[in-house]
Amino acid sequence: MAAPWSPSSWRTKPILQVPEYPDPDLLQDIEKQMRSFPPLVFAGEARKLKAKLAEVAAGKAFLLQGGDCAESFMEHHPDNIRDFFRVFLQMAVVLTFAGGKPVVKIGRVAGQFAKPRSDETETRNGVTLPSYRGDIINGIEFTEEDRLPDPRRLLKAYRQSAATLNLLRAFAQGGYANLEHVHEWNMDFIKDSPAGGKYEELANRISESLKFMRACGISPENTPQLQQTSFFTSHEALLLGYEEALTRIDSTRPGSHEWYATSGHFLWVGDRTRQPDHAHVEYLRGIRNPIGLKCGPSSTPDGLLQLIDKLNPENEPGRLTLICRFGAGRSEKHLPGLIRAVEREGRQVVWSCDPMHGNTTKAETGYKTRAFNAILQEVNEFFDIHRAEGTYPGGVHVEMTGKDVTECTGGARLITDQDLSSRYHTHCDPRLNADQALELAFAIAERLKRERDEKDAAVITVPLSAGQA
Repeated sequence: MAAPWSPSSWRTKPILQVPEYPDPDLLQDIEKQMRSFPPLVFAGEARKLKAKLAEVAAGKAFLLQGGDCAESFMEHHPDNIRDFFRVFLQMAVVLTFAGGKPVVKIGRVAGQFAKPRSDETETRNGVTLPSYRGDIINGIEFTEEDRLPDPRRLLKAYRQSAATLNLLRAFAQGGYANLEHVHEWNMDFIKDSPAGGKYEELANRISESLKFMRACGISPENTPQLQQTSFFTSHEALLLGYEEALTRIDSTRPGSHEWYATSGHFLWVGDRTRQPDHAHVEYLRGIRNPIGLKCGPSSTPDGLLQLIDKLNPENEPGRLTLICRFGAGRSEKHLPGLIRAVEREGRQVVWSCDPMHGNTTKAETGYKTRAFNAILQEVNEFFDIHRAEGTYPGGVHVEMTGKDVTECTGGARLITDQDLSSRYHTHCDPRLNADQALELAFAIAERLKRERDEKDAAVITVPLSAGQA
């Protein structure tokens, strides 16, 4: 029997990656204040996402999850949100057209403010200060004042998440996602790139299809699916006091005793905090949202099954997404054993590939970066292994932006180590820029189309035997 759960039961467990606030009384006051705030998302939305992820688990849809490594207070601007959403729509259209399946769209946005750190402190020129843990906790400037954890940042994170969600909902439901605007999503700075050119070709094909459909009486005016889309938000459930304050009983179902995290539709536990007897797993096991579990090189088949038993004991389809992050060239060592264990025990999960976190390196120029070729290699390895195991590669999880940054090397425009200093804007880890993100989407689309074509070709018409009519 599982132990009783409450939104605060995590406080009885060991915890890692937690900041030390100098004023715990102020922290307690702010968390109490936040318990009276309106929810950012609603239980019905989380259930809708879970149903869509169940389709992914069944091989009937594909998951696209992506966004900022860590959102920043400074870069909170409607243009940045719009540009991210535009590229995300482009990626989703490319994948939908190639795969012939719905694409479930989840952004790393409206809540991705906290980051786990390898080291508690950072030292520069003999000065040691607390590590930067994301804007919801402390500031990025290397000063004693900025690096001091400040609970008032929770309020700013909440307000910015609410504003971001408000704009994203308007974009998704208010006509911006109308497929007749498919050409307008292409940004000026990528139109002349190989990925931008391929996108324009695809947009022309979609436009021709829409004209034909309109001639048949099917248009955005009478078919809502053509002019709006479902878009969901996600973040790592790292700062549990913030999550607890926004955990609510589902008010849409009278008599319900189900708790939902209302800080985002989809929460995940990271590679550094997934200990089965620790606080982060304890919190996630009790909420009814769809959740994710990062699987890294230290994951073992038995350990993974233990976590699945804790996080999805009812084996509910769509409840749990396994986000794999091994690094290029290392998937073959780790992933097949995990897949076989999950399949052997009949666990229903979504398999997703995070090709970013295992491929971080330091350039000779001193910048943290990721090579596009390594990212693409890990994605291809993910597909190859699932094909060999007879399982479904259900999605990808990428760190990307809608801006023309220079943070990841490579891609069709061949960003070099020397180019990184040009537009290196990330607050934490390097992100694919808009052009690289779209290029990656086309590469994944080619895999989806190839596998769809091979599946169609494998359908053989059995000839009638003698005597049949």
